[in-house]
Amino acid sequence: MKKLFTTLSNIWKIQELKERIVFTLMILLVYRFVSHVVLPGVDATLLGNNEKSGLLGLLDMFAGGSFSRVSILALGVMPYISASIVVQLLGIAVPSFQKMQKEGESGRKKLNQITRYLTVAITAVQAVGYVKTQVPTEAIVIDHALFYVMATFVLAAGTLFVMWLGEKITDKGIGNGISLIIMVGIIARLPIALYQEITSRFVGEGGLIALVLEIVALFAVVMFTIMIVQGVRKVPVQYAKRIVGNRQFGGVRQYIPLKVNAAGVMPIIFAQALMFIPGFIPQFFPSLQNTWLIQFSDYTSLAYSLTFGFLIIAFTFFYTAITVNPTQMSDDMKKNGGFIPGIKPGLATSSFIDDVISKITFPGAVFLAIIAVLPSVAVKFGIKSEFAHFYGGTSLLILVGVVLDTLQQIESYLLMRHYDGLMKTGRVTGRTGIPAATTGSNAVI
Repeated sequence: MKKLFTTLSNIWKIQELKERIVFTLMILLVYRFVSHVVLPGVDATLLGNNEKSGLLGLLDMFAGGSFSRVSILALGVMPYISASIVVQLLGIAVPSFQKMQKEGESGRKKLNQITRYLTVAITAVQAVGYVKTQVPTEAIVIDHALFYVMATFVLAAGTLFVMWLGEKITDKGIGNGISLIIMVGIIARLPIALYQEITSRFVGEGGLIALVLEIVALFAVVMFTIMIVQGVRKVPVQYAKRIVGNRQFGGVRQYIPLKVNAAGVMPIIFAQALMFIPGFIPQFFPSLQNTWLIQFSDYTSLAYSLTFGFLIIAFTFFYTAITVNPTQMSDDMKKNGGFIPGIKPGLATSSFIDDVISKITFPGAVFLAIIAVLPSVAVKFGIKSEFAHFYGGTSLLILVGVVLDTLQQIESYLLMRHYDGLMKTGRVTGRTGIPAATTGSNAVI
């Protein structure tokens, strides 16, 4: 405890770090305040019970409840994340985008500009769909045609405002702005979910013992998730010794940290999107109401969990294959005079890295699938669905990853000022498993 207070005191002594933390907290406070502003032309008292479930419930969680409140920030940062994913995939398939990725800072600025334009286009399309399907007609108190046009522009402006807040946090605050905004939206649901769970235990069955067991189980799940997020396979790399003038370069052994879970939360998001398709089919074909497709409307069913887990494993391999390029890693290593001991440079090195990635991806994919289906298991054990979401899935992975990345940045500030870090070892590794100075600050989750 004394160590913790000493560390917090050291954080407050660093003026730049203190200003960044205060700035971040102020921006997040602004975001939470604006997220409660309802769309113009909507009477909030007439919304009724507008809670969402399924995929819409997941979007509502990412937006911190703004989606169900019909807020001006209802779409949140999801259009920006969608645009970022599209640009990232284009960087793999389109040569011109690959060229921009290799142009350094100038190329990054071009890609960011393209991402912003694409965000506007995606937001406009989603805004039209949102006001048509998610805003109750009885809650609209002005001319409907005027409302639809005005709401589309307001929702698009709201998403751009959230994106701007995220960029300001990244530039002048601490941590990744977009990720922190999503994390705050998820955490905002935790107090209500916890209160409902405590009330249900003391009013209903279980009592204090069941509640304590739930908290212990949640702690174990969080520790397990941290292990998966932090897990890396270190591949040794030896750099040739070079002498330039009177200085020696290279000649030391370093490591390439290959992540056990290189795909992050993307496989869960892709799989979850596909899992909602069977549930929508009976709505268009009433004759299929009593078929096996109905099982996929219940995320606690065995068929849903098994299919969901299989899709996550498949998408993990797919996303890892398109985002981790062993050939480029081998070429970069060769250009810098590096080699893996016992492995020939070039094709042999690329094959070796690819083989290592394949071996560590499978257990990582299985563990990711286990984390994803844990909420449904928690519901089976009598835990409220709202609180069960924190036992795994996308929300828990985002929370763990963002917290670790933010702590990593704070750690780097402390170590640069010769203070002890947040841990006794002075080392908090983030999701990439490498020092904060070498990680990109603009990555989205």
